[in-house]
Amino acid sequence: MRHSIISVVILFFLGCTNTKESSDTTPPNVIIIMTDDQGYQDVGCFGSPDILTPNLDQMAKDGIKLTHFYAAQAVCTASRAGLLTGCYPNRLGLHGALMPDSPIGLHPDETTIADMLKKQGYSTGIFGKWHLGDQPEFMPTNQGFDEFFGIPYSNDMWPHHPNQDYFNFDPLLLYQNNQVIDTLNDQSGLTTQITEQSVDFIKRNAANPFFLYVAHPQPHVPLFVSEKFQGKSERGLYGDVIMEIDWSVGQILNQLNQSGLSENTIVIFTSDNGPWLAYGDHAGSADPLREGKGTAWEGGHREPFIMRYPKLLNGGRTISSPVMSIDLLPTIAELTHSSLPEKVIDGMNIWPVLTGQVDKSPQLAYFCYYKQNELQSVRMDEWKLYFPHTYRTLKGRQGGQNGLPVIYEQENVEEIELYNLVSDPSETNNIAQEYSEVVATIQKYAEDMRQKLGDELTNVVGTENREPGRVQKPKEL
Repeated sequence: MRHSIISVVILFFLGCTNTKESSDTTPPNVIIIMTDDQGYQDVGCFGSPDILTPNLDQMAKDGIKLTHFYAAQAVCTASRAGLLTGCYPNRLGLHGALMPDSPIGLHPDETTIADMLKKQGYSTGIFGKWHLGDQPEFMPTNQGFDEFFGIPYSNDMWPHHPNQDYFNFDPLLLYQNNQVIDTLNDQSGLTTQITEQSVDFIKRNAANPFFLYVAHPQPHVPLFVSEKFQGKSERGLYGDVIMEIDWSVGQILNQLNQSGLSENTIVIFTSDNGPWLAYGDHAGSADPLREGKGTAWEGGHREPFIMRYPKLLNGGRTISSPVMSIDLLPTIAELTHSSLPEKVIDGMNIWPVLTGQVDKSPQLAYFCYYKQNELQSVRMDEWKLYFPHTYRTLKGRQGGQNGLPVIYEQENVEEIELYNLVSDPSETNNIAQEYSEVVATIQKYAEDMRQKLGDELTNVVGTENREPGRVQKPKEL
């Protein structure tokens, strides 16, 4: 766990370098827009050379851009669990990507951002991809959301999967709340539908506070784009998809302006994990970061992040302090005067960092990179230490073409490796032998985390993540 939250809260009162003062006590609306498998570089303001994203670029100019923002794990279900609960996913017994008809899911007794804000009188809605369990008790309307429109899991879990003979997926269902309203054979209109639903939600809730979670299924393969964006990008179909997502962001921001809500609405944009590199020209780019989705390397966890909140945040700033998605729940709790969950969480209130009151907080120094329940890496300030583990890689090969993947190879980290992410963001120069004191410090912290959260490879079961009610046990279907 990343130290006490008390010191961070105290820091909130230290200064107002990049914070605006306001006597208006109206609670802010909260919008989180999250894409699926989008690479770190796949936004203009994050360095994309061939994808136009004018709305996101303007959002960054009006708000703040975080260049060291991390997903809780580098894969779908685990990442979403971390963002919505403020917990490392393995604390909740969730990892990987749940398959259709999974007997487990996010335990309904966990507190999501939606649960937390609903207690404060917020209207809550999710439009897009859920992927935290598709049994009725795990679906969004049992997890704090008043409304749901979208799909219950990833958009490739359908009969048209390239490896359908292996997976044998059933039809992909489209939900409105708890009712199936369609079976999807063509997803080209889905981004537009999600956007229209989101805009309508804002219109209907303009007079009361709301939490809107827009979880785009794209650019996860298979790629689909509406006719209005086909062939618009220099990056091919993948670029077209990102341009439509950028359009969607613009539609949401425009509706906030039209409804007079822009000033007092927190809008966050990010991705759930890095690019699925095996799909080649249908995958994103994490350049200059190493590897992608499914790995503990920077390309798997580090995501684009933009936040706009005109009422209290001065815009046009770039923040390099490390932040993780599990920090969003406690930060939103601070800004909405909400109570934190009663159960232990791992995230920290990062408002002092976002406002520039502190360059970086010592309480935010450490980040753990788990794959399932294996602790593969720990970041401390600018340092990142890797423990021996196996990861997937293309070993310099190109990915697949036209929606078909290539097969990953397996590579081993044979011994402790240490990288300086400030001077070596691509993680090419292992300097573990030259900085033995740094290695020892991080190893000591890692051992403490193993005792709290466990590590299957060291036979440390952990305690807090096994407390009653945290892990949803398999059940008979």
